[in-house]
Amino acid sequence: MSAGARRVTAQRGARLRCKGWRQEAILRLLENNLENAENPDDLVVYMSVAKAARDWQSYDRIVAALARLENGQTLVMQSGRPIGVFATRAEGPLVVMANGNLVPAWSSDDQVEAFVRQGLTIVPGFTAAAWQYIGSQGIVQGTYETFMACARQHFGGTLAGRWLVTGGCGGMGGAQPLAGVMAGAATLVVEADPAKIQRRIDTGYCQHMATHLDGALKIVESARAAGEPVSVGLVGNCADVLPELLARGLVPDVVTDQTSTELVGGYVPASLPLEEVKRLWAAEPDSVKPLAYESMRVHVEAMAELQRRGAVVFEYGNNLRNRATQGGSKRAFEVPSFVDLFIRPYFCEGIGPFRWIAVSGEPGDIHAIDALVLREFASDERIRTWIEKARSHVKFQGLPARIGWLGHGERTRLALLVNDLVARGALAGPVAFTRDHLDAASAAMPYRETENMKDGSDAVSDWPILNALLNGAAGADLVTVHQLGDYGQSAGVTLVADGTPESRRRLERVLDCDTGLGVLRHADAGYETALAAAARHGLGLGGEQA
Repeated sequence: MSAGARRVTAQRGARLRCKGWRQEAILRLLENNLENAENPDDLVVYMSVAKAARDWQSYDRIVAALARLENGQTLVMQSGRPIGVFATRAEGPLVVMANGNLVPAWSSDDQVEAFVRQGLTIVPGFTAAAWQYIGSQGIVQGTYETFMACARQHFGGTLAGRWLVTGGCGGMGGAQPLAGVMAGAATLVVEADPAKIQRRIDTGYCQHMATHLDGALKIVESARAAGEPVSVGLVGNCADVLPELLARGLVPDVVTDQTSTELVGGYVPASLPLEEVKRLWAAEPDSVKPLAYESMRVHVEAMAELQRRGAVVFEYGNNLRNRATQGGSKRAFEVPSFVDLFIRPYFCEGIGPFRWIAVSGEPGDIHAIDALVLREFASDERIRTWIEKARSHVKFQGLPARIGWLGHGERTRLALLVNDLVARGALAGPVAFTRDHLDAASAAMPYRETENMKDGSDAVSDWPILNALLNGAAGADLVTVHQLGDYGQSAGVTLVADGTPESRRRLERVLDCDTGLGVLRHADAGYETALAAAARHGLGLGGEQA
């Protein structure tokens, strides 16, 4: 078997290969990334290009370094490649990373591709290069929360009897069919690659596959009329399907999209068969780009027209509108962002996508934490309802994990309770805590997390950099700063609850810092909800007016 054709799975059980559980947990998260990867042979986790490591040689060196790493040492990672191990401090980060960061004038799509070809950087995605990806289970609640916020704003609190159309069933979009069902919708997901739909069916995230629009519509309409949820993956292209809906006079209730918009390896132009596109990506990648831009233009302008005809339409953070504009669209930004419409009020309270992973591999550990959440957060209807739904709908992928949108103070409280469970031996092993880079303080994404900020600070990327610096100072186990070409910067954090007093101190410091900075970032922008939250939690400059 070649070095580029390995099957990597996360180790389970109590046997350690590293000097301690903190290091072992980070190694297992790296392995878990590849266990859940879209294209593990090439170390690609999702987005068709976002990688966990630079190459297999780098991967092997990472594994070896983590196995030798002592407490009080820090492994330094540069764009998927280990650089060195330094003596730091016992409660300092075990791993610090910078992935994909380029000087702005050198960060266009073509320039990024050139640096990648030279082996100087990688496309990190968000959680891919940070070893924090947990499969579609890590995205499903954020998608569900967005769909439910849409339901509350427009449809009386439920999508039952409503028709939702979206695109993309890959590593990021694959949560959409299940999230739509959990929100009550008759859900149609358009995906050019049937293998991606089949993977979602195999993992319990999608119910049906259709190869023709008429067959898909028959299933969707039957469920919608009965007020029952359903998910259908349609093999097709949004640049074909959405204009066809318009031609037939069909207007869904909700339209969004999570198709990969990478010009090479991601977005499939409607004008070519999938296999031909794959061949050209490998042989003549530049020939595909203008075709992709044209399809994106058609795709987004169809979304804008569906919005004009009465659908609730929004982009789900995949940079589609920006790409379509580069392709000549004049209407792309008629379509709003999901953060601007639905998520920012959460961010003002420090609420966002908190995740916990059972590094033992035991599903019972997550079930025990589910019970803990239901008991200790019984008055929080949002998290209680979610956990109940997740227990019955969401299948584990790779290491058992759960996501729950919790805010400032709530994340700390849960993590400390879990650390106590580990200390008492009530769980089979430690628990790792991460979050998506989509969070209150950890992203500067003018076409996504920070679009239309109240104070105009959309593109100010001090905040994710400060987020990483602060979390590192507070003692996070892993800290990372990422750049996505010329359109965004983000920061990630990982913590390991191993039941020790030291981990308790780290969890409390880091999680209070992480969410507290998120509240202050939005208070600084002038959001009244965030200003009230900062005052309530005593965040800011103490006795002075922030």
